[in-house]
Amino acid sequence: MSAYSGIILAGGDGTRLRALTRRLAGDERPKQFCRIIGGDTLLDQTRRRARLLIGPERLLTVVTRHHERFYVPALADTPPRSTVAQPENRGTAPAVLYALTRLGAIAPADPVVVLPSDHHVSDDEAFMARVDGALEAVRARPDLVVLLGIAPDRPEVEYGWIEPAELILGDWPWPINRIGRFWEKPPLAVARRLEDAGGLWNSFVTVAQLSTLERLIHRAKPELQEMFAPIRARLGTPWEDEAARAVYRRLPSVDLSRHVFQVRSENLAVLAVTGIGWNDLGDPARVRATQERIGWHLASA
Repeated sequence: MSAYSGIILAGGDGTRLRALTRRLAGDERPKQFCRIIGGDTLLDQTRRRARLLIGPERLLTVVTRHHERFYVPALADTPPRSTVAQPENRGTAPAVLYALTRLGAIAPADPVVVLPSDHHVSDDEAFMARVDGALEAVRARPDLVVLLGIAPDRPEVEYGWIEPAELILGDWPWPINRIGRFWEKPPLAVARRLEDAGGLWNSFVTVAQLSTLERLIHRAKPELQEMFAPIRARLGTPWEDEAARAVYRRLPSVDLSRHVFQVRSENLAVLAVTGIGWNDLGDPARVRATQERIGWHLASA
């Protein structure tokens, strides 16, 4: 297996799906710990997908402490130190930065893949082959941060969209383009125009050299990097959790896509994913549509 690292984001609260997940599981567990599509939880599906490319010792899962009763059994088979437990959920940028800090101590030269844990993918192997292509690109061009963009099958107004720009020449298996513009939840008329013009859904699956992604966060949010200094200083010691609690009490909520990628987009690129079914299962309507598409019927707890 190649020397890649991975970060699975599993710290969200899943509030928009709470009524559905409560019916499914009989408790307050977030969606990533539920069997919403298929026989495995969304987190299990994401871990299985990630392990097609990434060894378990280099695959970190970011969770939030108040979900402990759900993530401890779910991650019981993972190596020590592979669970990054945030004291609180402060958005995707702190979650990724904490995991990058941990990975920097064990595999600083590895390219890294960031995978949300609430996606449905119809073909894991084909999807991860695209991720592998993006990894090849960032090895050859370490200045790039590559996002996977999904070829749309409808003018979805609840997703973020990416408008591709010029092609980046290189010896990798799928075309990679500069990003011309991000569109966050566009109106229907704009979504239709984007679909007709080759726009892509932003999957938020991110591939980059670890140091490049860290620098990007630092350039966009230098105060965030500075606030993490106590965690870095106590990383791997008995005082790390205490430092993290103190840091997270002061952290603002920072979204990696909105507050980092969209304000520092000069080194961002997109690899278009075609021919693979994909949905972000963050909304009840999209869950129902995905279930109908694949013929999956839910069973309540």
